[in-house]
Amino acid sequence: MKEFIRIGVDLAKNYFQIHALESEDGHAATRKLSRQAMRKCFSEIEPCVVGMEACGSAHYWARELRAMGHEVRLIPPIYVKPYVKRGKNDAADAAAICEAMSRPEMRFVPVKSEEQQATLMLHKTRELLIKQRTMGINSLRGHLSEFGIVAAKGLGRVDELLEKAESDATLPEIAKAALTILVQHLEAIEASIAVLDQEIAAVHTQSPVSRLLASIPGIGKITASAIVASVPDPSIFKSGRDFSAWLGMTPRQNSSGGKEKLGSITKRGNRYLRRLLVLGATSLLRVVGRRKGALRDWLVALLARKPARLVTVALANKLARIIWAVMTTGETFRMEIFARA
Repeated sequence: MKEFIRIGVDLAKNYFQIHALESEDGHAATRKLSRQAMRKCFSEIEPCVVGMEACGSAHYWARELRAMGHEVRLIPPIYVKPYVKRGKNDAADAAAICEAMSRPEMRFVPVKSEEQQATLMLHKTRELLIKQRTMGINSLRGHLSEFGIVAAKGLGRVDELLEKAESDATLPEIAKAALTILVQHLEAIEASIAVLDQEIAAVHTQSPVSRLLASIPGIGKITASAIVASVPDPSIFKSGRDFSAWLGMTPRQNSSGGKEKLGSITKRGNRYLRRLLVLGATSLLRVVGRRKGALRDWLVALLARKPARLVTVALANKLARIIWAVMTTGETFRMEIFARA
């Protein structure tokens, strides 16, 4: 069987480019493989280190190659780009991946299991349906406002809007027909979201780590299950700040010459998790007056000198660090720091 020290693989839909090194200063073997030839090629190679960009189908191929005995490392695409020498083609990308994975300080993405990817599929589908529901409600409001039928904003006010539309004798029959179709569409979406919520709750119940995270104030079943599915190995983060930075919730730096200049949060990383944490932090601010403890005192002092929205983001940042600590140590959140008054 062929022996290589490491192999860089540029993934695609039907064809894959590989860049395999026999030694650090030796010859590099390059090949373009079809999907069918991919497994056959790697089954004829002695187990070695294989690097790929963390993109579409990367986790699937990582599991497949691991089953053959290879050590697979997934690299964020942004960390590979600096190693592309010139131009942009599959061969150059594979060579850049092979070079990037050899760097001692390179960061890698943990490989997700099928169960974790299935859980994230539930979350992404739910997120898509919520967007479609919002679009449908906005369309409904816009159309009815053209006939002078309005109601207060909010999901809970849709029924009031529909009651006004049904009782309005001046609304044309053609408009009522379109209204019926929109309502049926919204009802179907609402039913689908309910089914997804049940599936996510079942996944949450079966995961000890997810149940542990749900003990943290502001973290519910949806947020807990999404974090567990998105972070297979919390130990890859050196600290809670690293985890928070991965979520894009730490200040952007523009420091030089020993002078630190911190701006707004970077907003890099997982937007979905960041939004869930900010929503959870917002809910905590509404009940801070009915709590006691160190976390409550910190929030009150921060609210005295900062805007509420900024405090919300700061609290979400702190929640992210608490989540990392709970996942790493396995300890339950100490409720005395944010207990009921």
